[in-house]
Amino acid sequence: MTAPSTFGLSSEARNLHWLLTNLVEEVPGLLSVAVVSSDGLLLLSSDPGRNAEARTAQTDRPTGPKGSSADLATIVSGIGSLTIGAAKLMDGGNVKQTMVAMDAGSLFVMSISDGSLLGVHGSPDCDMSVVAYHMALFVGRAGHVLTPELRTELRKSLETESMGSAR
Repeated sequence: MTAPSTFGLSSEARNLHWLLTNLVEEVPGLLSVAVVSSDGLLLLSSDPGRNAEARTAQTDRPTGPKGSSADLATIVSGIGSLTIGAAKLMDGGNVKQTMVAMDAGSLFVMSISDGSLLGVHGSPDCDMSVVAYHMALFVGRAGHVLTPELRTELRKSLETESMGSAR
């Protein structure tokens, strides 16, 4: 995974990028990490290079590259929506965390703030308790800074990045 570029971003956006990079570097076994807005848009990603590949390869491969953060954002948004609906039907309150254990890996989804989500795809050998702990740290540190203005800035930086890589 590569570190995203933070040139020209506000200090809050750079701090959020730093938190994501720190999460990726400190937790062994993470394959992909994505921060998704409440409307399902990718805001921040652990592998921006693969996101660019996803955008340019869509004509060649309609299903997109398996495992990219763009795919992870879609999955995280869907699972987030499903679990929120389930919690409402069961009068369970707010959903804090969802975990899906698979034969070939794990998927973690954690609420950040006002509908934003943190999604992590881990390898089969990742320590799920360590992943959940570090995700909770990220959420605790990022939740109060993820304002509507910052979400707009992050979204625009991803769009600018994709336009630059498409050239």
